[in-house]
Amino acid sequence: MRADDRGEPAEALWYVAAGRAEIRSERAPAPLHGEVRVRAHFGALSRGTERLVFAGRVPPSEYERMRGPAMAGTFPFPVKYGYATVGRVEQGPEALEGRMVFALHPHQSVFTLPAESVVPVPDGVPAARAVLAANMETALNAVWDAAPAPADRIAVVGGGTVGCLCAWLCGRLPGAQTTLVDVDPGRATVARTLGVAFASPGEAPQDCDLVIHASGTAAGLATALRLAGEEATVLELSWYGTGEVPVPLGEAFHSRRLRIVSSQVGRIAPSHRARWTPARRLVAALALLADPALDGLLAPPIDFRALPAALPAILKPGGGVLCQVIRYPAADAG
Repeated sequence: MRADDRGEPAEALWYVAAGRAEIRSERAPAPLHGEVRVRAHFGALSRGTERLVFAGRVPPSEYERMRGPAMAGTFPFPVKYGYATVGRVEQGPEALEGRMVFALHPHQSVFTLPAESVVPVPDGVPAARAVLAANMETALNAVWDAAPAPADRIAVVGGGTVGCLCAWLCGRLPGAQTTLVDVDPGRATVARTLGVAFASPGEAPQDCDLVIHASGTAAGLATALRLAGEEATVLELSWYGTGEVPVPLGEAFHSRRLRIVSSQVGRIAPSHRARWTPARRLVAALALLADPALDGLLAPPIDFRALPAALPAILKPGGGVLCQVIRYPAADAG
């Protein structure tokens, strides 16, 4: 049972109405045995998912499945949401105290969690880059679902954060010809940093062995189907919330015997489910972030208290932002 104390003052971001968010004062309770109190240094917005939350477009059928591990409130509003925070353990088990850790926690300056809910950030992974862990976990699961092979011709349609991470993972396969496909020509610079090719939709290679779709648009899905070769797989990684998306299943879709396969991070890919747990997958995702090339996905940090006013510009489609880093006051204090 918790002691009767008011805990540590904290601030948290809440989505309170369609297109509106605010920072609310809270308290992070003193940790019990087996718990940690973490002071956040950096966080990240998941632009695709949080755009839907911000707009109130989470479908009622997904209210429970969409709940994050430490989410508060109820969909559609008000809700405290988010799942990418990196901070330092101020109080907890000796093995964790003072360590920089990653947590699947909403945007909040100080919070208390069970010790098993945080993962130490590996040496060699800067705290600001570690915010990519949740996105990397999604990309890793997607690549497990997609099952690319060495020397495959692979297209990733949609150069958002998760799409870029999928392209980076596939591009590390020996002999793989991996192309990031996006309508924004500025993504060519990101693709070069990640070590993969870039193409606009009209110039992308066709007859691909595998296509991963992560643009979140109907046009992107149509491009993905067009690029897929005979009997190839199109992995659908986009989530559209309450939106309805037309799928072009006419023309040669059936004669080419294409497959559309869904992927979602909430469950381990079937190919790995017997041996992997979400905890093991998150540890692996953090370890994969050791490559400095991934810094190319990080937008310049924004101060936590500036988030409510900045969210419309950050989350708008076509805004050009990849992974928006959040900087908390503790990061400036060292």
